[in-house]
Amino acid sequence: MCNPLRLTYRCSRPVHFTRKMSPSLFNFSDAKERFTNATRIALDNKTSKTLINAFNQTPGTETEKKTTLDQAFRSVLEEEIIQRKASCEDFLGLIYLSIDGVTEGICSATTPFLLLGDVLDCLPLDQCDKIFSFVEENVSTWKSNSFYSAGKNYLLRMCNDLLRRLSKSQNTVFCGRIQLFLARLFPLSEKSGLNLQSQFNLENITVFNKNEQESTLGQKESFIKGSHSLSSCLQHPEERDDGMEVEEGEMGDEEAPTTFIKKQASLKIQSGPEKSSIPIDYNLYRKFWTLQDYFRNPLQCYEKYSWLTFLKYSDETLSVFKSYKLDDMQVSKKKLEELKTTGGENVYFAKFLTSEKLMDLQLSDSNFRRHILLQYLILFQYMKGQVKFKSSSCVLTDEQSLWMEDTTKLIYQLLKEIPPDGDKFASVVEHILNTEENWNTWKNEGCPSFVKERPAETKPIRPARKRPAPEDFLGKGPDRKIFMGNDELTRLWNLNLDNMEACKSERREFMPSLEEFFEDAIEQADPVNMVEDEYKAVNNSNYGWRALRLLARRSPHFFQPTNQQFKSLPEYLENMVIKLAKELPPPSEEIKTGEEDDDNDDPLLKESNESPEEQQQKPVTGQQLDAIASKLGEEWKSLAHHLEMKETDIHEIESDSEDVKMRAKLLLVAWQDREGSHAIVENLVSALNSAGFSDLADSLSEL
Repeated sequence: MCNPLRLTYRCSRPVHFTRKMSPSLFNFSDAKERFTNATRIALDNKTSKTLINAFNQTPGTETEKKTTLDQAFRSVLEEEIIQRKASCEDFLGLIYLSIDGVTEGICSATTPFLLLGDVLDCLPLDQCDKIFSFVEENVSTWKSNSFYSAGKNYLLRMCNDLLRRLSKSQNTVFCGRIQLFLARLFPLSEKSGLNLQSQFNLENITVFNKNEQESTLGQKESFIKGSHSLSSCLQHPEERDDGMEVEEGEMGDEEAPTTFIKKQASLKIQSGPEKSSIPIDYNLYRKFWTLQDYFRNPLQCYEKYSWLTFLKYSDETLSVFKSYKLDDMQVSKKKLEELKTTGGENVYFAKFLTSEKLMDLQLSDSNFRRHILLQYLILFQYMKGQVKFKSSSCVLTDEQSLWMEDTTKLIYQLLKEIPPDGDKFASVVEHILNTEENWNTWKNEGCPSFVKERPAETKPIRPARKRPAPEDFLGKGPDRKIFMGNDELTRLWNLNLDNMEACKSERREFMPSLEEFFEDAIEQADPVNMVEDEYKAVNNSNYGWRALRLLARRSPHFFQPTNQQFKSLPEYLENMVIKLAKELPPPSEEIKTGEEDDDNDDPLLKESNESPEEQQQKPVTGQQLDAIASKLGEEWKSLAHHLEMKETDIHEIESDSEDVKMRAKLLLVAWQDREGSHAIVENLVSALNSAGFSDLADSLSEL
């Protein structure tokens, strides 16, 4: 039997294969060894080509090869750290190689961050500073699409681990660099970096001597003796006072707080054997440092007893700052320069040194005074501001608000009096606190994103028009009038109560018969009349258009199929006129000879028994309009002015027809439509007489 090989990589339980495996089958051990050797060669040559070639030549799926290469990177890093004890440059070279691997798609996006975490966990703080400089320089790489989503949590965890190892007092600059890096890495709306509920760091407790019996203040000793004891304390730190709190943390090569204290002590000792100008006793010492508990937890100020205590201690502290100014203490520019480092920046520590022996030196320090006064301004801003998660019981009284307003003015005045550049410092602080109000508003609104999405381009929605109520446009009573918004439309609409029935009236039938319309054309088509072509009606385009419409409605010849082709409309109409002349009866046949029929059918004879007054009040009939229109002819415009027709109506009539008889007919019809029920014979006769057509008026009365 052949000895089987056991492969356990990426399987939940062992899987057995025979020795004669397929050439394309993935082998974890061989792949890891190949990738490890390729990584060492690439690290020496400072190029990733060897690694890419090894990745492409190794059989297996892409996921299997990526995971194996990740393990190879960590194995090489472990060898560099433990066995060879390489320098930071070698570590960074391996990390650069992993970044190239992510870019080329041959390793996982989390690999560079895992290597960074392993390196920082294994190196001391002085070397971690160099590695973190590399992290800061490549912040644009970490924010790219290939790395950000995969590595942001790793970077956050790595920075938090570093902050736990660092001392806030000894490694202040390093801690600040980490915070600035996180601020550059994450967007402003990142919820993990926001104090959404406005919680306070209640663990930041300031330790000081609370036992008056153990206090060294108030003893009748000269300042020089106290200074000598302070110098001996600095020279022998193991014998320092228990009240001086020193924060624990990994000690680096940075300057210890004692160096700063020596400088402060030497500054004060150089002033001579005179006593301190600020009267410091234990009560001032205790009240001054008790205020830090209110700055740590501002919610205490909303309690009545705590507020009274805070008010009392604050008044005494600020009175000391106001009474004993640094100008009176003879702080010269030369002494201020001694407080600066070789880099030109003021020395600053995050934790207070609460030793009683340093109280006089601290009150004489401009940075210390500014720090305390700035704490007051931050506290007042929180108490007066609108905070979303603040309890409903946290409400200021009028007395508290008034005291804060007066104290704020006093604090800004004290800041302006503190050298150096007091006015400039006070204005900068005021500007920063005003800007902070915008951040508070942003947090109260739930921290919305600063990225504004471009709105989709949509057409503006027209506001819906409110439909008027029926009573707004309908009249009342049986003769109610409907208002159409225009005088002319209102008149036309109210000509008849039932407009549909009015449209069906015989008087609205303006379409002529075939005999009437084509009578002139038939006469012109007769060769006996010898009418030239240019004077024939069929050659008139307006006449041809109306003839086609009439044929479509009245003649059966219009829709009959024919093989005859016509080159023009006049040719077609001339052909139709010849057909109609053959079918239509001659005029003599249309005249009726039966007297009885005429007497019975003529409506005018039926009305002959009516009186002249009654006939004058009757509406004008269509027959009467036709008779008047045929007699008016070209003088229809003279009558139009006496019928009070508008110039626009006259122009419309002229554009509608070129036939003068048709224009006269359109004029009379327009007058009849406008007048409605007032279009009676009497009114038309009056207009005819005014226009000078007395004979037409007399004939209208006889019709």
